Amino acid sequence: MRLHYLQHVPFEGPANIARWAQEQGHSLVGCQVYQSQEFPALDDLDGLVIMGGPMNVDEGDLYPWLAPEKAFIESVIAAGKPILGICLGAQLLARVLGARVYPGSEKEIGWFPIQPTPAAMELPLCQGWRETFPVFHWHGDTFDLPRGAIHLARSAVCPHQAFLWGDRVLGLQFHLESTPETVKTLIHHCQDELIPAAHIQQPREMLGSEINFVENWHLLQALLGQFFN
Repeated sequence: MRLHYLQHVPFEGPANIARWAQEQGHSLVGCQVYQSQEFPALDDLDGLVIMGGPMNVDEGDLYPWLAPEKAFIESVIAAGKPILGICLGAQLLARVLGARVYPGSEKEIGWFPIQPTPAAMELPLCQGWRETFPVFHWHGDTFDLPRGAIHLARSAVCPHQAFLWGDRVLGLQFHLESTPETVKTLIHHCQDELIPAAHIQQPREMLGSEINFVENWHLLQALLGQFFN
């Protein structure tokens, strides 16, 4: 497959998504939208991944590339191409599909469990998901579910952690793609957010659980293999 990703800041790239694409023999090309790079032609991609970022989806006055990015995402949805949105990417998908995006009740940063919905547990897409399992978070905003979307997961402080719209649009508020290196980079660039709070872990906690990184990598492999096929 010819996969393309949209990157919003230098320190949030595809991480283990790139590893998976290479292992599966897929091509993966990026567009750094913060550098005002042109979006690819629809005929040049088979699937799209939208990465995260610290901005809000409606801050078009600060980030003028947001409006054309939303228009591009809308065109990819209309073309029936599979789209995976992660964190900000999921929020952008929700916004383009007509849902509200807004600050959550509190920030969620670090390893915290999510709970799949009964609907998720019936989908081949979510194979390997348990009744509850830890994933890596770094977000303050959240979204309402787009009309017609299947609700896939929730957490203690974020009711909408994942959704599937149709069978081609998947939004994940969390980061299955994270590696120790990418988490270190996030900590470096966003350390001002690491204030004492119930759902904000400190660097030692975030980096001290090797098994979480390994398990999330296996979950990512299974999910991507089902979604981009």
